[in-house]
Amino acid sequence: MEHREFKWPQPLAGGKPRIWYGGDYNPDQWPEEVWDEDVALMQKAGVNLVSVAIFSWAKLEPEEGVYDFDWLDRVIDKLGKAGIAVDLASGTASPPMWMTQAHPEILWVDYRGDVCQPGARQHWRATSPVFLDYALNLCRKMAEHYKDNPYVVSWHVSNEYGCHNRFDYSEDAERAFQKWCEKKYGTIDAVNDAWGTAFWAQRMNNFSEIIPPRFIGDGNFMNPGKLLDWKRFSSDALLDFYKAERDALLEIAPKPQTTNFMVSAGGAGIDYDKWGYDVDFVSNDHYFTPGEAHFDELAYSASLCDGIARKNPWFLMEHSSSAVNWRPINYRVEPGELVRDSLAHLAMGADAICYFQWRQSKAGAEKWHSSMVPHAGPDSQIFRDVCELGADLNKLADEGLLSTKLVKSKVAVVFDYESQWATEHTATPTQEVRHWTEPLAWFRALADNGLTADVVPVRGPWDEYEAVVLPSLTILSEETTHRVREYVANGGKLFVTYYTGLVDDKDHVWLGGYPGSIRDVVGVRVEEFAPMGNDFPGAMDHLDLDNGTVAHDFADVITSVADTAHVVASFKADKWTGFDGAPAITVNDFGDGKAAYVGARLGREGLAKSLPVLLEELGIETSAEDDRGEVLRVERADETGENHFVFLFNRTHDVAVVDVEGEPLVASLAQVNESEHTAAIQPNGVLVVKL
Repeated sequence: MEHREFKWPQPLAGGKPRIWYGGDYNPDQWPEEVWDEDVALMQKAGVNLVSVAIFSWAKLEPEEGVYDFDWLDRVIDKLGKAGIAVDLASGTASPPMWMTQAHPEILWVDYRGDVCQPGARQHWRATSPVFLDYALNLCRKMAEHYKDNPYVVSWHVSNEYGCHNRFDYSEDAERAFQKWCEKKYGTIDAVNDAWGTAFWAQRMNNFSEIIPPRFIGDGNFMNPGKLLDWKRFSSDALLDFYKAERDALLEIAPKPQTTNFMVSAGGAGIDYDKWGYDVDFVSNDHYFTPGEAHFDELAYSASLCDGIARKNPWFLMEHSSSAVNWRPINYRVEPGELVRDSLAHLAMGADAICYFQWRQSKAGAEKWHSSMVPHAGPDSQIFRDVCELGADLNKLADEGLLSTKLVKSKVAVVFDYESQWATEHTATPTQEVRHWTEPLAWFRALADNGLTADVVPVRGPWDEYEAVVLPSLTILSEETTHRVREYVANGGKLFVTYYTGLVDDKDHVWLGGYPGSIRDVVGVRVEEFAPMGNDFPGAMDHLDLDNGTVAHDFADVITSVADTAHVVASFKADKWTGFDGAPAITVNDFGDGKAAYVGARLGREGLAKSLPVLLEELGIETSAEDDRGEVLRVERADETGENHFVFLFNRTHDVAVVDVEGEPLVASLAQVNESEHTAAIQPNGVLVVKL
């Protein structure tokens, strides 16, 4: 696969390139007299772009075949004349009521056969030819009307595909799934082989016998190969729908286009890396995880976006100024986090910082979702912070940030959407292990040791890094296996964990002992797993290691260690467990490289404690400061080195004192001591310097 050519929204005529700054704007929710106030406040805040018409289909086409663009024309004209560009949506995210009443066959169906009724959003099925016709018609009308509008700088295709309609079990989806399987496998025999149907009388004689994984009764287990392909198909079906919309727009009005992903540590419903090949520029919606993981998860997710974008600039299309509305408890951001969070995305390669939404709604299901202008109005801390951020972004643009990209780390942490899907099955060694948690734990543990890793999709160029982490990468295809073997043999430094390399891309087990296809690379052979838990009295719920760490949830029974490998840490346990003295962490020489194997789930804390020895074993240098884990250091630079920026984020709830090199440009909750060349960064604070 080849990526589309990278294309970025360009500034309005006469303007100079800036960091795009703004958010979703929904003027159709407000009387027209509010619009002028909105524009004035946007100018005060430094807003230079807004996304418009995302959920406006019912207003754009109030009746079938009747279109009203006048209100949108007026809004766009006001914005453009004020120097505010428009990221214009296709308007197709949610169909109007007249359509669903006339065509209930467009509504998606759940796995029990219940029809999703209108009343919220995304109640359409991606495989409906009827809905596709309506959507493409609106796309063409929008493109024809706005193709020459000088204020529209990009297309925002639909919105958050698959947020609610990821899985559809309708007859349309059934037919589409059959065609998808036929295209992928060619013959029904190949499908039977891939899905391992030689059990439970599941063999199929033709493609018409393929059905979606609908409800099969409580307590039953879905065929894992089929379920994995269903998840692939569902992502691809939405992708095909998106591409149809995209092409309809671009055929008439070729402006840079994107659609907003939902990349987060646990957000793995869609294969966003595969989707990244088909956008002109990557954009993302990210909402913070409350609590102690807030900043680290955000930095991890932003790094993954950078990886999906292949280090091209990417667009933060949505994040929140404070609380959201969709959690059981909707925590606000702490003081300083509005600015800090935005600058963290910026540090990780985003050249656009936008929010949902501009003005907080007074009615509807999102009325308690924070915004840039809250219910309290502009005389509020949130709006003051919004204005502060706007000034900071303009200053950084003036200093040359837009010529830079995220500096490549020496360590890549690999993430794989399909490995996450495989670990979601209900018949696995344990339900306590999912792929996505391990990459995040490694990112955090590396940060604790002074290393800011790049998060790289499995299709990405991870084998170009000095060191690579394969964290619970359950699926290793033949292709990925070959890449791993070549990487280490040629001198690479590899970290591999439990739950890696168990199956191939058909979800078939690599036989002969785990970790399957790379046993010789890591120099260990695992015969059995030892899941841990407390669901039964007296069950083994943890294992101590002799390096002072503790394993929970999962451990490998390593039965042999190669002559080329040595044990770095062993288990310490009661004799009855069979684990006392057994290998837990090893390092192996393979070709010109080395591979460390971590055969248990140690969590962020255990990994952080184990890493100094492993980093030394593999010859990976870290910073020497004792407090290196307190601050996350992120760098952006251009190819010439003329523009080189360092972002320093406090990861703790204590004051962090750092040495300052270069010129301080932005200090949010940070105090610089110029005479001593140090800075005190407060909790939730950030300092940006130019070297």
